[in-house]
Amino acid sequence: MPCPCHLKNRRKYACAGRSAQLVLSVLLFFVALSLARDAAASTRIATSSNSLSFGSVTVGTSLTLGVTLTNTGTRSVTVSQATVTGAGFSISGLVLPLTLNARQNATFNVEFAPAVGGSVTGTVTITSNTSNSTISISLSGTGVAQPTASLSPPSMTFASQALGTTSSAQAVTLTNSGGTTLNITSIALTGANASDFAQTNNCGASVAAGTNCTISVTFTPAASGTRTAAVTLTDNTAGSPQTVSLSGTGTASLASLSPTSLAFGNQSVGTTSTTQTVTLSNTGNTALSITSLALTGTNASDFAQTNTCGSSVAASANCTISVKFTPAASGSRTASVSISDNASGSPQTVSLSGTGTTSLVSLSPTSLAFGNQPVATTSTAQTVTMSNTGNAALSITSLALTGTNASDFAQTNTCGSSVAANANCTISVKFTPAASGSRTASVSISDNATGSPQTVSLSGTGTTSLVSLSPTSLAFGNQAVDMTSTAQTVTLSNTGSAALSITSLALTGTNASDFAQSNTCGSSLAAGANCTIAVMFTPSVTGTRAASLSIADNSSGSPQTVPLSGAGTHDVILSWTASTTPPGVVGYNVYRGITSGGPYPTQLNSTPVNGTTYCDETVQAGQTYYYVVTAVASNDVTQSADSIQASASVP
Repeated sequence: MPCPCHLKNRRKYACAGRSAQLVLSVLLFFVALSLARDAAASTRIATSSNSLSFGSVTVGTSLTLGVTLTNTGTRSVTVSQATVTGAGFSISGLVLPLTLNARQNATFNVEFAPAVGGSVTGTVTITSNTSNSTISISLSGTGVAQPTASLSPPSMTFASQALGTTSSAQAVTLTNSGGTTLNITSIALTGANASDFAQTNNCGASVAAGTNCTISVTFTPAASGTRTAAVTLTDNTAGSPQTVSLSGTGTASLASLSPTSLAFGNQSVGTTSTTQTVTLSNTGNTALSITSLALTGTNASDFAQTNTCGSSVAASANCTISVKFTPAASGSRTASVSISDNASGSPQTVSLSGTGTTSLVSLSPTSLAFGNQPVATTSTAQTVTMSNTGNAALSITSLALTGTNASDFAQTNTCGSSVAANANCTISVKFTPAASGSRTASVSISDNATGSPQTVSLSGTGTTSLVSLSPTSLAFGNQAVDMTSTAQTVTLSNTGSAALSITSLALTGTNASDFAQSNTCGSSLAAGANCTIAVMFTPSVTGTRAASLSIADNSSGSPQTVPLSGAGTHDVILSWTASTTPPGVVGYNVYRGITSGGPYPTQLNSTPVNGTTYCDETVQAGQTYYYVVTAVASNDVTQSADSIQASASVP
């Protein structure tokens, strides 16, 4: 067996050793045979269960459970009577009187067939000539009422509906007032004009007892006159299928438009065209009900309409719609007159088109980003192309730099005071930041084009000193509580062109006190130079710990931060003296328990430990553990006796 075990953990636990002792005890058992007891036990019967629970059984159905009756004695016995109590319970399969020889058994059935809902209890009583002459089996079960389906309302009548239009939805409520789930096979539309109706529902495949769902039906007549159908519900109730009768009337009004499109041609932007007229005629046999008459489409606001139609046009009558075009911008402009009504094909539309003419300006690109530029130095020029894509000359009133940092930018251009139709010119811009940080301005162009003034946004960043951190985060992993990790290093580099002035270098965040830092940075770092920051982790408690290394300085993006993370853990370290027995020791097994003196049910290692130390990282705070070690022979089977016990209490 191994030599005495020594125990320590990061809290400097110590364990005391003592000599292992193996005590062998020989217990002698004397068996006395009692003839009297044998005689009493020789005539007994037993059932396979003392109670039967049938759970929930639907009223009108039944559930059968089997029971085995066994002669457990050494003599034959006779079962003379078997009775059952409780509404809905019955037994079958026993022919009485029944003789069972020693160790012989017989099986009978108990059936529960509830006639009504509710909980029921009962008892099966077996009478025999045995020492336990009466045996009882308690019975229990619950009768569950069958599902019932009711539909409300039982019929639906839809008002007159124009052909090809859809009515508002009407709802049917399906209610299951029974005691079990209503299983739905199908919800379908049937009947002569089933295709004129549509339904949606939230019923799914089943409706729970005591709940309901909704079936929504709409009517879209395909022909005039009376239209009928039914909602047919197929389910697991006695009255299936249930139906809701549907009826409605299709009506026809016919709308025609002449002409079906209006083309206004070229029109100067901001001026109004002459009026063009459309005639709307009702050629049907019922009044045409107009819901809305509106301008729609991409450029609807460029057109205007007036009309004599009102909300209704009588059968065989007509009305007029007058339209004008006032383009708000140059180019192709389109819209529609849209008429929503009760006629088939609603909404009817009249397409509208026209072309706005003017001078048009496009700028490419619409923004210039100069990026980082050392303060007081000038960037390479970037160019904007201004194009007149209109059909008239572009007259330029002014072309200037505006905005917060306009003086940091400069421009030259080839535009002059006018740009001919389909011509272009260039604007060249340079950036000379007067200070560090973000700098913005705009090129602003005032002209006779729509959308004047046009602008090109300008942006850039003045730089003085630049900071880089490597790495950008430190992860310390698991670290024993109150023990300090190996230091990890962050390199702070000044990649700018001026000295980096460091205002502060500190640890911040939720668990800042669990980390410590030292550095070679001082208060200033020359251009092109770097310094190092060493960080160590000493967790004060278990669990995830996080903080940040925060560096405040005169560079852009200050303060810079390096996220820090680690986890505090508890562990127990075991060590022992090498064992010489059994012969050919190849390793050790480590066992753990939570009771002093054993047992030690948990083997911590999956293969023999090749050495005389082991770290248990699976301990929990507030628990005391007890350990023993055994030596394993070269056959990987033979083990020594347990070492002396060692203990450790985890705070």
